[in-house]
Amino acid sequence: MTADAVPTPAPTPDPETARAFAERMPDGHALNSDEPQMETTLHQRQLVLLETTLDWYWRERRDYFLGANLSIYFDHDELRRRRFLGPDFFVVRGVSPEPRRSWVVWEEGGRYPDLIVELLSESTATIDRGDKRQHYQNIFRTPEYFWFDPVHGEFEGLRLGSHRRYEPIPPSAGGLRWSEVLELHLGVTDGVLRYFDADGELVPTPPESALAERERADQAQRLAETERERAEAEHLRAERLAARLRELGIDPDDGA
Repeated sequence: MTADAVPTPAPTPDPETARAFAERMPDGHALNSDEPQMETTLHQRQLVLLETTLDWYWRERRDYFLGANLSIYFDHDELRRRRFLGPDFFVVRGVSPEPRRSWVVWEEGGRYPDLIVELLSESTATIDRGDKRQHYQNIFRTPEYFWFDPVHGEFEGLRLGSHRRYEPIPPSAGGLRWSEVLELHLGVTDGVLRYFDADGELVPTPPESALAERERADQAQRLAETERERAEAEHLRAERLAARLRELGIDPDDGA
């Protein structure tokens, strides 16, 4: 994460407005998300893949929150005008992981997402590349912004630069883009957006991890069986040799 990528604090409501809001909604976290369903099953599966894979990869950690198709309320004074945004996927580092109905910036110490991924579609692509990009850059100050089109494969990554403007994240020779927030690469393989580690190795999904573990267990079992068969064969050869020596009048147990 770059030093200039400091989230802009949420606007502080005046006392009267805050008091009126508290009477209507004593807990800001009670604000429900108001996001539509994904446009296609490709979008839905991609979203689930991003969330479940990272959650599994970080399973030993308790200092992050993942939002999937979840509303972000960032302007307390504009609630009545329904001023909020709902990124398809976002990550906030250094926060508690408990479930939330939405992300309410003023209830989270002014914290905005550290990374956002938008899944482009025919109806949202222009907004995602334009208005949302400007909003995430200028209002949220989100350090990294990626977008991906599950249908056509378009993939782009941006990072806040020294002038607090988004600059393209250059892809590697294999088309991977490094995320400083995640300390992982993002890249497209087999038509889907996946995570890759620092060495470019694919980060497995939970089912892939389970399958790999079963394969390791099966391999260990096969090796154990092979070793057992080898030991049994060696023992049989030794018994045959001992029997032959006895036929020749030689005691195989005589160490002399």
